[in-house]
Amino acid sequence: MNKSELIERLAERSQISHHQAEEIVSLIINKMRDTMAQGGRIEIRGFGSFVVKHYDAYQGRNPKTGETIAVAPKRLPFFKVGKELKERVDFKDGDLSEKGS
Repeated sequence: MNKSELIERLAERSQISHHQAEEIVSLIINKMRDTMAQGGRIEIRGFGSFVVKHYDAYQGRNPKTGETIAVAPKRLPFFKVGKELKERVDFKDGDLSEKGS
């Protein structure tokens, strides 16, 4: 599912206009982006959490030339899956009937 499909599904299931659904989805995504840009954590119970991992600077190596290069410190977003989502995705015997939406 991509962003456009999410907007369509939200509009249909909530009986709101496409424009309203688009505003809601954009608001949520923008708030999540802003929170993570500030180093914050987002937790959605049963789904998972979005965190920012900090990586220190280190000496790397260019695989083509073998040259040593300095890699700057960085922060990257990371998603940690929640227990309920993990269990729902890890269905047994190909049976989706109990676990499906």
